[in-house]
Amino acid sequence: MKRKLRIATCQFAETFQPRRNAAVMRRYLARAQAMRADVVHFHECALSGYCGELNSPGYDWSALREAAESLADEARRRRLWVILPSAHRLTGPHKPHNSLYVIDPCGQIVDRYDKRFLTPDDLEHYTPGNRAVTFRIGEITCGLLICFDLRFPELYRELCRRGVMVLFQSFYNARFRGPGIHEHIMRQTVQAHAAMNGMWVSAPNSSTPYCRWGSVFVRPDGFIAGRLPKNRAGIMVNTVDPSRRLYDPVSIPRELVMKGVLHNGRLVRDRRSADRKQF
Repeated sequence: MKRKLRIATCQFAETFQPRRNAAVMRRYLARAQAMRADVVHFHECALSGYCGELNSPGYDWSALREAAESLADEARRRRLWVILPSAHRLTGPHKPHNSLYVIDPCGQIVDRYDKRFLTPDDLEHYTPGNRAVTFRIGEITCGLLICFDLRFPELYRELCRRGVMVLFQSFYNARFRGPGIHEHIMRQTVQAHAAMNGMWVSAPNSSTPYCRWGSVFVRPDGFIAGRLPKNRAGIMVNTVDPSRRLYDPVSIPRELVMKGVLHNGRLVRDRRSADRKQF
C-alpha cells in the first residue's frame, strides 16, 4: 500500500527581494515541519518575485542564488521536500525561465520544471520551457505545472498518461486593482482538471493584494478539500491518501479515451442508428 503524503500549501505576499522572500519561506518550512508535512509548496515566483507585469524590476541574480541555496539547506535540515518557484537564469541575452525547482530532503535539486505556456506579458520577461516533469516521492508519482498552463488540457492528460497522482501547480493571480474574472474561473478550472484526470492538486496563489482567489487543495473527485483566504498569508496541510476511495465515474472510460476510443460500451449495427435524418 502506498504511503500517505502530507502537503503544505503556502501563500504570502512576495517582493522582488529574494533574501526577504527566503526568510518568509524558511519560516513556512519550520511551520510545515511542526505540522508533520512531507512536502512544502509555494506559489509562482515566490522566491524571485513575478516579472510577468509591465514595469517589473529586473532580478538580482547573486542574491537570488544565495536565497535559493539557503532554502535548499533548510530543506535538508528539516528533511522536507520543497517545490521552490523562482526565475531561472539563462546565459547571455536570453530571458530567464519561470520555474519550479524540486528539492529533496537531502537539499538536492531533483529536477526543474519551466513554465511552457506564457501570457503575452510573460513573453516580455521569460523564455518558455518545452518538457513535462514527473518525479516520485516514495511510491507516489508527482507532476508540475505553472499558472497559465491551466488553459491547456493536453498538459494534464500528458501527466495523466505518465501516472501522475499528485500535481503541484503554482499560480500568480495577484497585484490587481480589484476583483475580476479570475475569482470565478480559476479554482473551478483546477477542480475540473483534477476530476477529469484523477489527480490530487495543490494550487497555491500569491496573496499579494489584490489577490483574486486564495490557494486551494483539490481531491481527484474535484472537491476542494482545503482553502486559504485571499489577500492574507497562510499555510494549510492536506493529506493525500492513495487508499481512499473517491468518486470517479470515468476511471475506465478515461483509459479508453487516452487510447483514442471516444465512446464506451458496445456499438451495434442498426439502420435506425445509421439514419440521422429521421425521427
